[in-house]
Amino acid sequence: MVRNGATLKIALIGQPNCGKSTLFNHLVGYKANTSNLPGTTVEYLRSEAVVAGHHLELIDLPGTYSLVPLDEAEAETRNFLVSESIDAVLNVVDASLLSRSLELTLQMLELDVPVVLCLNMMDEARRKGINIDVDALSRRLGIPVVATVAVRGTGVQEAVAQTIRAAQNARTPTPVPYSADIEAAIRRVAKLIATDSARLLAIKLIEGDPYFRRLAGQQLPGLEAAIQASQQAIQSTRGRPADQVISAERHAQAMEVFESAATVGAPIRTLRDRVDRVLMHRTFGLIALAGILYSLFFFVFKIGTAIETPLYGLFFRLVAWLGGVLPADGLAFAALRGLLEGVGGGLAIVLPYLVPFLFGLALLEDIGYLPRAGYLADGLMHRIGLHGKSIIPFILGYGCSVPAVMATRILENKRDRFITAMLAIMVPCVARTTVIYGLVGYFIGPHLAFALYVINILVIAITGRILTKLLPSVTPGLILEIPSYKVPSLRVMGAKMWMRIREFLRYAMPILVLGSIVMSVLEYFDVSRFLNALVLPITWSLGLPMAVGVPLVFGIFRKELSLVMLFSALGTMQVASVLSSGQMFVFALFTLFYIPCVATIAVLHREFGTARTATVIGATTGTALIVGLIARGVWALF
Repeated sequence: MVRNGATLKIALIGQPNCGKSTLFNHLVGYKANTSNLPGTTVEYLRSEAVVAGHHLELIDLPGTYSLVPLDEAEAETRNFLVSESIDAVLNVVDASLLSRSLELTLQMLELDVPVVLCLNMMDEARRKGINIDVDALSRRLGIPVVATVAVRGTGVQEAVAQTIRAAQNARTPTPVPYSADIEAAIRRVAKLIATDSARLLAIKLIEGDPYFRRLAGQQLPGLEAAIQASQQAIQSTRGRPADQVISAERHAQAMEVFESAATVGAPIRTLRDRVDRVLMHRTFGLIALAGILYSLFFFVFKIGTAIETPLYGLFFRLVAWLGGVLPADGLAFAALRGLLEGVGGGLAIVLPYLVPFLFGLALLEDIGYLPRAGYLADGLMHRIGLHGKSIIPFILGYGCSVPAVMATRILENKRDRFITAMLAIMVPCVARTTVIYGLVGYFIGPHLAFALYVINILVIAITGRILTKLLPSVTPGLILEIPSYKVPSLRVMGAKMWMRIREFLRYAMPILVLGSIVMSVLEYFDVSRFLNALVLPITWSLGLPMAVGVPLVFGIFRKELSLVMLFSALGTMQVASVLSSGQMFVFALFTLFYIPCVATIAVLHREFGTARTATVIGATTGTALIVGLIARGVWALF
């Protein structure tokens, strides 16, 4: 029994795309902390909340299909569940995929922890013609079952209330029994284990799970004979290895539980089904994908330029006014000018494009289109020579390179992880998107800015083909779960956007302002010319003024800095009066590919080590230089 006033520790567990994180964010309002699971680089979300007067610690664990993991994230979710002290598990499942989802639920019943089953996406289940008797399912499993539609908040509070009651009562569920011969084998091993999770440990030992063999530790020598006897008894009776038999039994149990509580009728055909026939078509789907991305680009460009123009002019007039108040050759003017240009760069150049871009990305994500884009791009991944799953880090790369590199953990092959990480950091993140919009889009035009994205895709494809030829390997096919379309919640989208904008204001904005001030002071003391001299081989070969060297150097800290500090380096916010269209295009193109930002370098080092990180830095910068030189030559010709 949990004592009154104590903080209840509740773990949210579920398969990918079950709506678990939507439910979590509905409760905590995106006020969560991102943490690493102990001793790993696998991240999870945790937050404290007060629900009906009860203090909760909610933990949103990485999605997993089973306690038999297929990748690092699933393994760490399993490890957390069996090693950490938690008061209850809220098992979130996609009700429209209930028969498959119940296999994980059956494993949750073995944990000796109170469990509540949350049937999410009930609206989607009904659309598919699946009718679920919630009470019958609760009686069959012996645990509370709550129906929800998390995206609308329906049933969420009831699900949490049931979980609180289950935690307070501390009543563990009774597992659904296996066949008699398997139960006999489990008892043979379990009676020799003196722990609360003896049954679960016995099952996993019989299955031959290496993690649980290590977990058993010193008990294992005494258990080995019983484990082998149980495995042999099952194999002799069933004619198959014990792990396959138990897995097949669990699958049959899930189907039997599903059939006892649900009926399947004719699905309701809707407009969404007709839309998918087009959006998932091998030809029309690609055309639609190009049209959607092009529409997103112009949406961001139109909104951004409409906001940038008046704000840009305001800060330009402020700098001019400051020059009339303070001596233009004084240190105070240099520092204050840097301050104004830094603040202006963040507010007038970055945010006008960042906000609509994040809105568009959140819209596509919440509607459910991004996995469909991944499915369509699977063929391209295989032509490059990569696993189809590699598209997921690529999609994340349009937001930020850091999670894109971390997402390569879903790939089983180390070679695929490394190549995907190198290519994913070439994808224009939000920061580099600002350079595209704020420089090329604003001063040259939207069509040439969009051409940068096209060139970027071509360069990534060519680079990937070269890398996979140098590091040959067989790439497996892609199994990608396509979620149903959902009506996005403006509240959820707004909270998601604010979380990312807040990160920019908290971390990037101070760096932009400080970097701009430092740039102005360096110019005042004429120190910047030494830094420009270091980068001169690159700027000279690309046909750029020597002064743009410092912005490129500072761009390694934050890519937005390369644009914001360009104004300071050139001494004017009217960049077109100093740089030609060709020079602006080449500058932006080089910025797309050269050395990743410091945060990305740190993650690369953590994931792949020093040597491979150095290889990525050298390869991306070399690619940037080659592409920049080609662009300079082509621009000169045409």
